[in-house]
Amino acid sequence: MSGLARFARGAGRWLRQVAALVGKEWRQLLRDTALAGFVVFIFTLDILIAAGAPEIDLRAAPIGLIDRDASAASRELAGRLRAPYFDVRAVADDEAQVARQLERGQLRAVLTVPHGFERALVGGETAQVQLVVEAADSNLGYLVASYTERILAPLAAEYGPVRAVAAALPEVRLQARYRFNPALTEAWYATISELLTMITVASILLPAAALVREKERGTIEQLLVSPLSPLQIVLAKVVAMAGVVLAGSLVAVGLVMHGLLGVPFAGSSLLFFALVALYAMTASGLGIVAATFARSSGQVGLIVLLLVMPIVMLSGTWNLRESMPGWLQAAIYLSPLRYFVDIAYGVLLKGAGAATVAAPAALMALLGLAFLVLGAARFRRQFR
Repeated sequence: MSGLARFARGAGRWLRQVAALVGKEWRQLLRDTALAGFVVFIFTLDILIAAGAPEIDLRAAPIGLIDRDASAASRELAGRLRAPYFDVRAVADDEAQVARQLERGQLRAVLTVPHGFERALVGGETAQVQLVVEAADSNLGYLVASYTERILAPLAAEYGPVRAVAAALPEVRLQARYRFNPALTEAWYATISELLTMITVASILLPAAALVREKERGTIEQLLVSPLSPLQIVLAKVVAMAGVVLAGSLVAVGLVMHGLLGVPFAGSSLLFFALVALYAMTASGLGIVAATFARSSGQVGLIVLLLVMPIVMLSGTWNLRESMPGWLQAAIYLSPLRYFVDIAYGVLLKGAGAATVAAPAALMALLGLAFLVLGAARFRRQFR
């Protein structure tokens, strides 16, 4: 038998052993009802919940109105604060009662129109109104104040001598066109962000939990004395759990996001899911590293939490990477999610092709290889 034939025979046997271990991992996952239920939840109901979560845009914010002027101008002002942004409610001119409604969250803000409001507008004078905002939620408070200001600002130009002057002045008109999300549908962004987060959680947690389970049950020693190398044991767990994540992503994207929620799929589905599998294997390598530091399921859960939180928070899914301090911007290049965010949004919403995502995919693959080598090396040292 030639050397090439012996190598092919040995490689085939090596791969068959890995495939047998992959099948074992899938059967063990199905027997673990809690973990299997968790996987089903994060790729179905969790995505639906994210689509229905509060949007960043303002919707039907309850705002109280105290109209002391009772004029046509004050009624026009109230009429502009309409749906879908505001739900205007007349409230009694009672400071204590208004304070209670703000404290209980029944109102997000209270707008007070003073006496002489219309007279000031018609006379070309400055007309002031007071807006008291409940700003316990600072982001929402800012939105309420900024929306109110932008809606009411043109009102002065429509009254009195200001109207005639404004009509004669030149103006600049901005025509904005939105690409990739023309209607600015927040659910598209929120569901993709949630999917990326859940893929990250599952990719790190599942292989880590599988490896720690072997430690807890004492079966890891049996695997090590079998004709299997540590690399085969580690690789089987990575491949098996990456397959689970890929199957979950198919359900999440194809059935839940695209089928039920109407999230577009502008790019190649083959390219996207191939890169999902690559990312899952990359993050799974990080899960193997985490498992080498844990002795129980409780410990691995804490370690995974410590890994996932900074990875997600610094990935750019919920904040701008450009707004971070320089040292953090440098640190996030060690996060595989930093590259997968660009890949996922690029393929799903922008229709990016293989050439566009090749660079981040290559960097992500290099990180995955490093994590896998590190995990296998630590795993081998633990049982010498």
